Amino acid sequence: MTYYIKGKFKKIIYQNGDNNYLVALFKVAETDNEEINKADNKLINVNGLINDVKLEANYLLQGDYVKHPKYSWQFAFSTYELVKPEGKDAILEFLQSSFVEGCGKVTAEKIVKKYGDKALDIIKEDVNNLLVIKGMTALKAMKIYNSILAYEKDETIILKLSKMGFSIEDSAKILAKHNDEIETILEGNLYLLKDIFDFKKIDDIYLNNFDKESMLRCKECLLNSMLQISFNEGSTYYNLEEIYKALTVFFNLNIDSDKYMECLTQLASEGQIVVIDKRFYLTKYFMEEECVATDLHSISKGKIKKIKDLDKKLTAYEEKQHIVYNDEQKKAIKSALTNSISIISGGPGTGKTTIIKAIVDLYIQEYSLMKDEVLKEIALLAPTGRASKKLSVATGLPAYTIHRFLKWHKESDTFEYDENNKIVQKLIIVDETSMIDISLMKALLSAINVNVNLVLVGDIYQLPSVGPGLVLQDLINSDFFVYNPLSIIYRQSDNSYIPFLAKDIKLQNIDEEFMYKRDDYNFIICPEEEILAKVTASVKYALSKGITEDDMQVLAPMYKGINGIDNLNIRLQSIYNPHDDHKQEIKFLDKIYRENDKVLQLVNDSDNGVFNGDIGKILSIYRNFNNKDVVKIDFDGNIVDYEKKDLKNIMHAFAMTVHKSQGSEFNHVIMPISKGYYSMLYNKLLYTGVSRAKKSLTLIGDPRSFTSGIQNNYSSLRKTSLQDFLIDQFQE
Repeated sequence: MTYYIKGKFKKIIYQNGDNNYLVALFKVAETDNEEINKADNKLINVNGLINDVKLEANYLLQGDYVKHPKYSWQFAFSTYELVKPEGKDAILEFLQSSFVEGCGKVTAEKIVKKYGDKALDIIKEDVNNLLVIKGMTALKAMKIYNSILAYEKDETIILKLSKMGFSIEDSAKILAKHNDEIETILEGNLYLLKDIFDFKKIDDIYLNNFDKESMLRCKECLLNSMLQISFNEGSTYYNLEEIYKALTVFFNLNIDSDKYMECLTQLASEGQIVVIDKRFYLTKYFMEEECVATDLHSISKGKIKKIKDLDKKLTAYEEKQHIVYNDEQKKAIKSALTNSISIISGGPGTGKTTIIKAIVDLYIQEYSLMKDEVLKEIALLAPTGRASKKLSVATGLPAYTIHRFLKWHKESDTFEYDENNKIVQKLIIVDETSMIDISLMKALLSAINVNVNLVLVGDIYQLPSVGPGLVLQDLINSDFFVYNPLSIIYRQSDNSYIPFLAKDIKLQNIDEEFMYKRDDYNFIICPEEEILAKVTASVKYALSKGITEDDMQVLAPMYKGINGIDNLNIRLQSIYNPHDDHKQEIKFLDKIYRENDKVLQLVNDSDNGVFNGDIGKILSIYRNFNNKDVVKIDFDGNIVDYEKKDLKNIMHAFAMTVHKSQGSEFNHVIMPISKGYYSMLYNKLLYTGVSRAKKSLTLIGDPRSFTSGIQNNYSSLRKTSLQDFLIDQFQE
């Protein structure tokens, strides 16, 4: 049942600054609850969400009076309202309180004597009404006036936002980030809050309060439809028909063609979209593709030092390292050291890692770089933490994620190094370039000086970037840069098969060979309902053979379903890290995390130095001195503390998606092949999953789903304009 209490907060017992949850002592002056009315002093415990609580101010709280099993009776409030002082005595008390600056007892008495119980309304109406009070100065009048407005403003705003459908926690975020725009927001432009909340949440609240077919909503839904197309399909531009279809599918917004075209025209005139030759771009992606083309053209014209007798020096290096490079590899090494921009692409077993090491070593040798000079001259970069670690192991030098190297600032989504603050390195090698979307490539190139050796390494047959763009493919297709494809595969043993299977998948040239067991490969055929059991049995068998959890990885394409990643992780947790009374656990949503669990970071977090795709292990779970649950996770020596609310940024990593595995290599990979994955089984996904395995690969499930997936070229449908922009730049 809902009751009300009126009174004052007297003492804060506990307050959570993150979500504004409060436990406090409250002195009740009036209530409709009989139990509270029976109490002698009417001083009770209250709890709930409240923004910027004011002790000694009058509040109206609504909620329920309940008995807590540990803390006895408490009033749990769901809404609150700051009560305006009413009556001469209340106004007098308020004016001389700490809430009103510049107004002591004497001044307060003069104001109330002059204006009575209308004093606050008269002051708010016109600050000059205070100047008739004897002894009042202009400065004191402004202090009193501003204090009264400030006292009521936030509470009035929160009340309005609450009536719209925002929670108290939401309102606090809005006031903290958009206080200057609050009037515009209250008048209806809720879409200014896109930087705080999910678009659907904002749109749902808008629908409940304003005209669903307003021009504002049509334009905002149109922009969001374009954004969703980009992240669903990877395209950087769209056509009229697909935007309109997305508008109806995502938002059930059926507007006539005239209004649709008017929306697009207005968005173009406002600079939010760009329209060229029936291609419709979000301005962000148009400018990013244009900037990438411009920057690459500038770098291609830059001056770099030439290495004399490079062939001799490479031969000497081969002798010293006891290695023999094939012609493809030699060409790739020499191109990287003699061109401003060069591209190297090859599948597993083609020697990309040894090529990168040779480029770095020859560069250091040529310029006689001392240890402290290397990092000032050479930057080794990759899009993910796992890929950068692999690069570091290969070269013996520090390597970084692009976000970390450019010093990404999470709150503002900006980089410290940019077009106005360039990096100084002269040799820049970027691995796993196929994973880089147009936004990240733009950020990287903006921060690079023109006189560099830029070496882009990747595998064009892997999955494209999660974000929009087809950067590596567009650069190669433009034919303006030195491109070195690597095709020759080196066997690890006479019966090794993984790199050859990857190549067959790439070429869509698969035969019954994939059914045969090899030293490093096995396809276990089983019906759909047995896949989960076979995967767990394979993991148990590997563990019995001394293969550790860190050495193997289960990969799958999707989260849901009986053979999906969510279900796999539950099963695998029970094998790798079963429940133990000595291990602490914490439940978050439908998942249980426990000490020693393997977890995956899902978002970039520059503040803590962890990035999307990093794999860690839970060291401990405990409650800190603020009574908050803390999960301590080790990411390869980087120890990060997560509060419970932050667990949305991780997931179990006993099984992970093929997308999340990009940039990583695992000694042993197990991949279920389920009919239930049919919508996600396509050539590049299978190629990417298979090529993650170094020493052994086990496929489990349906061979027909595997072969049909190989023939599915689903992922090659992205619409991008980078190649066109490059042609414009280089032809000029």
